[in-house]
Amino acid sequence: MIDPKIVRENIDLVKHTLKIRKMEDAVDVAQLEELDAKRRNLIAKIDELRTQRNTLSKQVGALKQKGENPAELMEKVRAIGDDIKKYEEDIASIEQTYNTLMLSIPNILHHSVPLGNDENDNVVVRTWGQKPQFDFTPKPHYDLGTKLNILDFERGVKIAGARFYVYRGLAAQLERAIINFMLDLHTKKHGYTEIFGPFIVNDDSMIGTGQYPKFMDEYYRIERDALSLIPTAEVTLTNLYRDEILDGKDLPIYVTMQSSCFRREAGAAGKDTRGLIRVHQFQKVELVKFVEPQTSFDELEKLVADAEEVLQLLNLHYRVVLLCSADTSASSSKTYDIEVWMPGLGRYVEISSCSNFIDYQARRARIRYRKKEGEKPALVHTLNGSGLAAGRTLAAIMENYQTKDGSITIPDVLKPYLEKSI
Repeated sequence: MIDPKIVRENIDLVKHTLKIRKMEDAVDVAQLEELDAKRRNLIAKIDELRTQRNTLSKQVGALKQKGENPAELMEKVRAIGDDIKKYEEDIASIEQTYNTLMLSIPNILHHSVPLGNDENDNVVVRTWGQKPQFDFTPKPHYDLGTKLNILDFERGVKIAGARFYVYRGLAAQLERAIINFMLDLHTKKHGYTEIFGPFIVNDDSMIGTGQYPKFMDEYYRIERDALSLIPTAEVTLTNLYRDEILDGKDLPIYVTMQSSCFRREAGAAGKDTRGLIRVHQFQKVELVKFVEPQTSFDELEKLVADAEEVLQLLNLHYRVVLLCSADTSASSSKTYDIEVWMPGLGRYVEISSCSNFIDYQARRARIRYRKKEGEKPALVHTLNGSGLAAGRTLAAIMENYQTKDGSITIPDVLKPYLEKSI
């Protein structure tokens, strides 16, 4: 959630943000301004009435001390109390709609984010490595996996439906190796603390990271229990410190977690219907940071580098892309995508998205820090990134390490994690 002061003092910035994000219809700005004005007017009236009530209450006390009858003044005090209660009820009614609108406003974009209409306007920042060369036509991972009998899409559909899958033998072992390799790298070299937490969370957690209320239809929700399956461990990790004031001496805090992720993929009909690229359940290693505001954009660059090192050690060619204004998620102020080359598909595929949310999530989740005792607490800045998506990493390894006879070689860094290789 953005700072409410921006709505009051710089509504043009809100309108500009909605325009460059192509989200003009996402929020009724006129209604928001009207509700904010009514809300502030009612608050001013309540403050004024409370002052009057305090003055009259003192007069009632003085009359009682003199032995005089304060009944008339007491009636006025009661009437003022009734007015205050009515105004408070009016505010509560207004704030319900006001807060929903505030939660729907996207984050303010960083000045370095390029303007653009869609993903075609994203900017390639850098590339690493070279595309592998083959003396044969490389196959997509789903054909390789099916032939090797390590990916079973038919049984995945039978068990759960479209966009589900089953790993068999080497695929299951290889993804487990990928996850363990990534966790070891991030905890032993990059300074993250490994966490294992719930894959099912409450609504406050989904609101805290920005999924709810606006994007509720995109996720799996258990209505009976008011719980949701996480779309990413970002939700679990960020909400570790919801409603807490952190000791500034402990910042920055880096945490990582492996989890299954669940997404409805609403609106993805016809996109990547085959394979592991766009599925309803997948595994991912998530990276989350809690940092001081003045360091957050430097921390974003470090976060991207942490995710990149996974691909470098796996010797997978990739590029880093800075997302344009219209392609940056609503919660993010600035986002880099890392896209790995998939020779079987003949294109780059996003394998990590690294974002700085500045104080947007922290305000929603009320995560603050205090540098010194007695100092007023301030909002932290939160960041997150995939380090990496395990299923897509598996697919990338299969396509980049395939051989002419249809087998797959294993990257050297993963061999210690496997019971056996082929």
